[in-house]
Amino acid sequence: MNYELLKSAIENEARAQGLAEYEIYYMSSEELSVDTLNREPNSFSSVGSGGICLRVLYDGRIGYAATELMDEEEMKSLVTRAKSNASATEKPDTVGIFKGSESYAELKNSGFTARGAGELKKLCASLADEIYNTSDKVTRGTATYGITAGFVVRLSNSHGLNLETKCGINALQAAAVVCNDGKFESAYDMTELHGEVDLKALAEGVVSNALDKIDAGSVESGKYSVVLSAKQMRTILSAFVSAFSARSAQMGMSLLADKEGEKIASDIVNITDDPMREGVSIQTNFDAEGVAAYRKSVVEGGVLKTLLHNRETAKVAGVESTGNASKGGYASPVGVSPYAFCLEAGDKTEDELFALAGNGIYITELKGLHAGANAVTGDFSIESAGFRIVDGKKGEAVRSFTIAGNFFELIKSIAALSDTVEVAITGGFTTFGAPAVLVHNVSVAGK
Repeated sequence: MNYELLKSAIENEARAQGLAEYEIYYMSSEELSVDTLNREPNSFSSVGSGGICLRVLYDGRIGYAATELMDEEEMKSLVTRAKSNASATEKPDTVGIFKGSESYAELKNSGFTARGAGELKKLCASLADEIYNTSDKVTRGTATYGITAGFVVRLSNSHGLNLETKCGINALQAAAVVCNDGKFESAYDMTELHGEVDLKALAEGVVSNALDKIDAGSVESGKYSVVLSAKQMRTILSAFVSAFSARSAQMGMSLLADKEGEKIASDIVNITDDPMREGVSIQTNFDAEGVAAYRKSVVEGGVLKTLLHNRETAKVAGVESTGNASKGGYASPVGVSPYAFCLEAGDKTEDELFALAGNGIYITELKGLHAGANAVTGDFSIESAGFRIVDGKKGEAVRSFTIAGNFFELIKSIAALSDTVEVAITGGFTTFGAPAVLVHNVSVAGK
């Protein structure tokens, strides 16, 4: 596919049809995955996809049209369809096609190197060996999974804007199944491949987590001091991130509407959104409308500094876009999403959080969080598992209890934060990150 040739075909046809403002959004992806099951190769997949979405401004309205067919005649048809769709749209446009930002930051990891199929197969096989060698209690059903996924996004428009970003992710996942005295348990973990990966440590961690669940105890119902692991705090953040979207706020679906400048969290809570955060695989220096993407403080010292905006929501609010316009796919309408949305670290070690908790619960697993969480009200009720905290030390494993509360009250009640932020992609193009956190007086429903 010659992108420049297709772009030229769109430009020529747009001029011929009297369209002065238009935007070309191109996205492609290449994904390769391998996996093992029971120490044996199981499957291999290689998939490529992509397409072009054209937005045109015609008669004061925006029209969309998209295609996966990459030839010049289809580009001409794309222009005709987008123009026709604009004519059929009732909603007037308020922002037009973006002319471009004054400058765009230089990407720290410009480019992406995909891991090859052979390398992924070897990594998966070696990881499977490490898992089985860790314990004789590892049994059938144990699996490993490797993936490499690369993305290219190009944005061009009638104002001469030409932007491109290339990024991707390489990752390895382990899923261990263990059996002891006829009792089965499982656990999984994933790590991104940045250089060399410690397969032994990954294997030992996932096997240990699975074994801990066997014969795990129960807890009495009550109020507890709770330490949420970094992974689980990150997951909670992802479940309620829509509350920080100006689009959600303007639709009446966020309790943070009109709360900019107000205290919404504990003094030690700082939340940032950084499209070029160090250590994050998916990076970009522009959003889905071509606005320069940049690091911003969303919450600072517990105060909400800004919601996340695209150009349309910013126009409604009378502010500048935060460069958070997004598209779930090349054909998707423009929405609002964060890039690397992170609760920043504090100054405690995890052991120090246990000491501050005294007697409580360390939560390492939340089950069905998105089903048990209401992003509008902030309420949640989630089945959980983890460990007792006894006299400031990590104790025995516990499970089958439920924690309940409210996200907005939770972030107001954070008493301490660990000194390490753990990041991971949880879906789409957004990375979430958090340290472990200590919260007192959490409602727990146990036996």
